[in-house]
Amino acid sequence: MTLAEFGAPQARALIRWIELGVIALVVAVPLASWWIIARGPDSALLLTPPLVALMLVANLLPGMALLVLVGRRIAMRRAAASPIGGEGRLHVRLVALFSAVAAVPTLFVVIFASLLFQYGVEFWFSDRARGVLENSYAIAREVYQAEVDRVTRETRTMRDDLRGYLRLVPMESRAFQEGYAVQVLKRELSESMIVQFTAGQPARRLIMVNPYERNDIERLVTPELVAKLRAGAPAVVIPERDRIGLLTVFDPRAGTYLYAARVFDPQINAQLRRGERVLSDYRTLIDRSRSLQLQFNAALLLISLLIVGLAVWVALAVADRLVRPVGELVAAARAVAEGDLSARVAQPRRRDEIGTLARAFNAMTGQLEAQTGALVAANDQLESRRALIEAVMSGVSAGVISIDRDRAVRLINDSAAALLGVRGSAVGRPLAALSPELDALLGGDAREAVVQIVAGGEARTLAVKIAFADAGPILTFDDITQQLLDQRRAAWADVARRIAHEIKNPLTPIQLAAERLQRRYGKNVPADDGTFARLTETIVRQVGDLRRMVDEFSSFARMPKPVFRDEALLDIARQVMFLHEVAHAGIAFRLNHDEPPPVMRCDRRQLGQALTNLVKNAVEAIESKGDGGEKLLEMTLAETPTAITISVADSGVGLPIERDRIVEPYMTTRARGTGLGLAIVKKIAEEHGGAIAFADRPGGGTIVTLAFDKAALAALACGTPDQPCGDDDARPAMLTRFRK
Repeated sequence: MTLAEFGAPQARALIRWIELGVIALVVAVPLASWWIIARGPDSALLLTPPLVALMLVANLLPGMALLVLVGRRIAMRRAAASPIGGEGRLHVRLVALFSAVAAVPTLFVVIFASLLFQYGVEFWFSDRARGVLENSYAIAREVYQAEVDRVTRETRTMRDDLRGYLRLVPMESRAFQEGYAVQVLKRELSESMIVQFTAGQPARRLIMVNPYERNDIERLVTPELVAKLRAGAPAVVIPERDRIGLLTVFDPRAGTYLYAARVFDPQINAQLRRGERVLSDYRTLIDRSRSLQLQFNAALLLISLLIVGLAVWVALAVADRLVRPVGELVAAARAVAEGDLSARVAQPRRRDEIGTLARAFNAMTGQLEAQTGALVAANDQLESRRALIEAVMSGVSAGVISIDRDRAVRLINDSAAALLGVRGSAVGRPLAALSPELDALLGGDAREAVVQIVAGGEARTLAVKIAFADAGPILTFDDITQQLLDQRRAAWADVARRIAHEIKNPLTPIQLAAERLQRRYGKNVPADDGTFARLTETIVRQVGDLRRMVDEFSSFARMPKPVFRDEALLDIARQVMFLHEVAHAGIAFRLNHDEPPPVMRCDRRQLGQALTNLVKNAVEAIESKGDGGEKLLEMTLAETPTAITISVADSGVGLPIERDRIVEPYMTTRARGTGLGLAIVKKIAEEHGGAIAFADRPGGGTIVTLAFDKAALAALACGTPDQPCGDDDARPAMLTRFRK
C-alpha cells in the first residue's frame, strides 16, 4: 500500500512516525557503534573490515535519511510560501530523486573504499610487516653493534699494549710515539689520542694520532664522559656521523684517558638512524591503528553525508528554479481568474518547455483580454439596450411577456405581472402556470385575439397580440375590460334614452285617458260591478310603474355632472336609513361610524341616490329570503388617512353566481327589477373617483363596499365653484379605482 492510498491525516501521521524513527536511529546507531568499539580488549588492534563497513553503513543510512527528511521539510515550506502553494510535491520529488541519485552510488563507493582501504592496510599492520621492519632494523643494528664491539676490543687491546710501552719508555719518547702509531695502524683504527683530565681544568692532550687533522678532537672528551668512566663504566662509546669513537681509562692514577675511533661509511649510520625512525613511526602507527581506521571511516561518513547534503541543496535549488516560472504562471492564472486579464509572466530567456508554456500563456491572456474587451463593449451595448427596453416596458401600460421555445417566461414587465396577478418572480416559470388562457393561444395560428381571464378573483378582458421571434414568441396585451364596460354602458345609455323617449310620450295620454274614464263613467257603473274600477286602476298603476321605469332609464342615461361640496356623511346615511326603517319595521337597521364622523367631499344628491339603491337592494334581499331567521341591515362609515369607505351589510339571500356581472346595466335577478340600480351606483362611485366591491357576509348575506380616495376626490373637486384650482390648466390625469 502506497502513501497515496492513505488519507491525508494518515499519510501525515505515517511521515511523522518515520521522522521520529529516523531521529531515533541517528541517535541510537552512533551510541551502539561506540559501545562496540569501546568493549574490545585491545584498543590498539584493528577492527575487522566487515564490522567497520557494517557500522559505517549503519551510521550512513540514517544520516542520509535525516538529510532527505530535512530537505523535504524545507521543500514543503518553500512550496507553501510560493504562489503555487500546496505540499510541494515537485520539490519533494526532486529532493528524493537527487538524494537517491547521490546516495546510492555514494553508498556503494563508501563500502568499496572502506573495505579496500582496510584490507589494504591490514597487511601493513600485520605481524609479517612488523617482523620485516624489525628484522631489517635488527640487522642494521647488529652491523653497527659489531663495529662498536670491534672498536671497543681493539681499543682495549691497544690500551694494554700502550701500558706495557710506558713501563719501558716514557710517553714523550720517540719510541713510544712510533709504537703508538703502529698500534693505531695495525688495529685499523682511524685516529687516537691520550688526554689528561683534571677536575676544574679542560682536557689536555698528551699524545695523538690524527691523520684527518681534526681540530676539535679534544672537545670529544667531556666531563660527563669522564664522570661515567669514574663511576665504573669500562668504556664509553662516542658515536659520530662518520665514525665510532671509544673512550676508556688509560692510567687512573695519572688521570689519563685513551680515545680511539674508526671511520666508516656515513650511509651506515644514516640508514641505522633512518631505520630507527621508521621503526619508531611504525610502532606509533601500530598504537594508533584503530584510531586511524576509525578516522578514515568517519571521514568517509562525513564526506558521504556532505555529498548527500549537497545533492539535497542542489535539488532544492533546481526545484526552486523549475518551480519559479510555474509559480509565476500560477500567480498570473489566479489573477486572470480574479478578472485581471492584463496579467502576464516574464518572457523567458531560454527556449525550453517552460518558456514555450509562458509564451503560450501570454498569448492566451492577450487574446482573452482583447476578446473580453470586445465582449464587455458588446455587453455594455446590450446592457444599455436592455435598460432602454426595460425602461420602455416598465413605462408602458400594456403587458409584455417574452416566451422561450419551451413556453417558459424569459421576460415579463410590471404591467403584465399586475394584469395576470403574478406574485414573486415569474422568470423561468411555465406560461401555463401564469395564465392557461394565454398559453392556449400559442397552440393556434391567430396573431390577435381577445381573451377572458380571471386574475386575483377578478374577470378581465385582454386584447392579445402575438409576435414570433427566433428566441420564442412575444405576447403583448392590454386590459380592455373598462373599455368594453364603457362601450356597453354607452350603448345601454343610448338604448335607455331612446326607450325613455319612445315610452314616456304615450304614457301621459294613456294615464289621462284612464283617469277621465274613471271620472266620467265610474258613476254609471253599478256598485256591485268592480270590473271597470279594477281595470282602470290597473291601467293607472301600470302606467305609474312604466313611468318609474322610464325615470330610471332617464337617470341612467343622463346622469348630471356631480357638484362637489364638503358634506356630513353621517347625515346622508341617516336620511337614507330613516326612510327605509319607517317602511320596513320588521328589519333591524344599524348605523356604525367613527368618531368624529367622516366629512366627505361629494355630490350629496348623487351619493344619497347611490346609498338609497344599496339599502333598497339589501331590504329586497332580506325580504326575498323569507325565512324566520335574522333580519339585519347594517351600514358602516369608516375613514383612514387616505380613504373613506361605506359598507352596507345584509342578512339576505346573498350574491348570485354571476356576481361579476351584477353591476352591468339591465342585469338583475329579480322579477320586477330593471337591472339599473347597481349600474347607477357604480357610475356614481366612479364619478366620485371610487369603486364598488362585493363580498359574502359571515353567517349569510352580502357586504357591498364603496371606497373613495381622498386625493382623487380633491382632484375631482378642483375647478368647481366651491373648490377653485390654483392652476387653471390642472386636470386629473386618471381615476383611481379601489377593489376589495
